[in-house]
Amino acid sequence: MRKLAAVLFEGFEMLDYFGPLEMFAMFPDQIEILAVAEHAAPVRASGGPAVMPDRVFADGADYDLLLVPGGRGTRREVDNPALLNWLCAASARAELVTSVCTGSALLARAGLLDGRAATTNKLAFDWVASQSDKVEWRASARWVADGRFLTSSGVSAGIDMSLDALARLLGPEAAGNAAHWAEYVANRDAENDPFARMDKM
Repeated sequence: MRKLAAVLFEGFEMLDYFGPLEMFAMFPDQIEILAVAEHAAPVRASGGPAVMPDRVFADGADYDLLLVPGGRGTRREVDNPALLNWLCAASARAELVTSVCTGSALLARAGLLDGRAATTNKLAFDWVASQSDKVEWRASARWVADGRFLTSSGVSAGIDMSLDALARLLGPEAAGNAAHWAEYVANRDAENDPFARMDKM
């Protein structure tokens, strides 16, 4: 049983969070999903609804998988040492570290993407890239896998990235089943990016 820490912060993007989690949730006997936040209080999404965390950063628990969503809240959280320090500590012990959309800005600001390739939401590409000049930012990629770090483009791309993560963890058949059960037409080609920033290529 792998434990997945789904990171919460005020202003997270709902599909960034729940889209990938729906794919992982197809395998409850193999992956336990836990919402983790700085404080033990409801955390409101950018779209309004709030989520109650299962655990807080101070618990010091180990996780096998991390999911870091994006959203408007990332613009504040890049300056939150509690979150950045927790990401560094938790990532050091994790099998896979994943981010969706502007969540890669948090990983970059924490120094976790130094020397690695990564991507992000193309509409926020310049802002995210400004968080670190030590990252090889790819303006044309649905998602990027570099070692145990997987970063995805905007919002719905996180679902495709999560299916790639499932294929790595449980095998291609499991990833295919998850997409089928969700009636989701998966993009299985990380380089197939219809929203690529052509001016950056």
